[in-house]
Amino acid sequence: MDILLYGLLALIALLLVGLIVLLLRRNDNRETEAVRRHLEMALSQQADTVQRVERSLREQEQALSKVVSERLDRSEKATGQVVTDLRERLARIDEAQKKIGELSTQVVGLQEILSNKQARGAFGEVQLNDLVQSALPPSAYEFQCSLGNGARVDCLLRLPNPPGSIAIDAKFPLESYRMLRAVAPGDAQGLTAAQRAFQQAMRKHIGDIRDKYIVTGETAESALLFLPSEAIYAELHANFTSIVEESYKARVWIVSPTTMMATLNTVRAVLKDVRMREQAGEIQKIVGLMMGDVKRLEDRVDNLKKHFAQTERDLRDIDTSTSQISRRGERILGVDMGEEPQALPSSNSG
Repeated sequence: MDILLYGLLALIALLLVGLIVLLLRRNDNRETEAVRRHLEMALSQQADTVQRVERSLREQEQALSKVVSERLDRSEKATGQVVTDLRERLARIDEAQKKIGELSTQVVGLQEILSNKQARGAFGEVQLNDLVQSALPPSAYEFQCSLGNGARVDCLLRLPNPPGSIAIDAKFPLESYRMLRAVAPGDAQGLTAAQRAFQQAMRKHIGDIRDKYIVTGETAESALLFLPSEAIYAELHANFTSIVEESYKARVWIVSPTTMMATLNTVRAVLKDVRMREQAGEIQKIVGLMMGDVKRLEDRVDNLKKHFAQTERDLRDIDTSTSQISRRGERILGVDMGEEPQALPSSNSG
């Protein structure tokens, strides 16, 4: 900005010098003097103008510097806030990624468990055990119970006759269910094969429970097949009602975790009712003893009332004797004071 100003001044000076030389050549000395004075005034005015322009430019520069500085400060603060927010979001993303990694590990572990037949069976048994333990007292069930025919059932509910003890066995037809879910849309042949495989698996489970865990004279006339998957239970009731009807005929009731909990709550209510009936005789005996205690209490209250009545009569007699004694004492005092003696009543009047 200073270089531009100096260049402008130099240009003006050159123009003035050229003008002076031109005038000197054309005019005489008197005119030259007038021109010189005129030029000096013009130069003075130009100098003032240059100073004003310089001050104005300096003020504008200061104002511009202030505005730029303020904007830079605001921009720096905004940038700092953005960086802070970005760091926080990155930290949250890292934490979410860690949780996703943990969840992925758990899912992989669950898939490994479900892919192994023995581990899958243990998974169903553990879920069944948790449900039973959370709903019933320890005396009402037994896990891995051996029956009289040599079969070992996952859980046996100890109920009185009727209905008797109820056997519960966990079954998990995961392979056939996955085959059913993996059928491509429009693949009618594959769908038919998958449905047939699922039906065969369920029929086998129902038949095994009917033959092994319904023992005449030892268990109830029915048993429970526990499916540890709500999805398989829903698929069964939605698209395989014939299998459900076959289970009814075999007296094998299929339950999911949700319906299993409802069944266990019903069992708990039955057990509570049985305990109440078992204790009914003892309760009646205790009530009879309490009625005898009440009768004895009534007799003792009557005796106490009789004692109170006799005591009341004795108190009245005592009050009469006290009044007579007081009157005789007053008469004796009257004799001592010189009053006319009066006949004293006989001693047996009170």
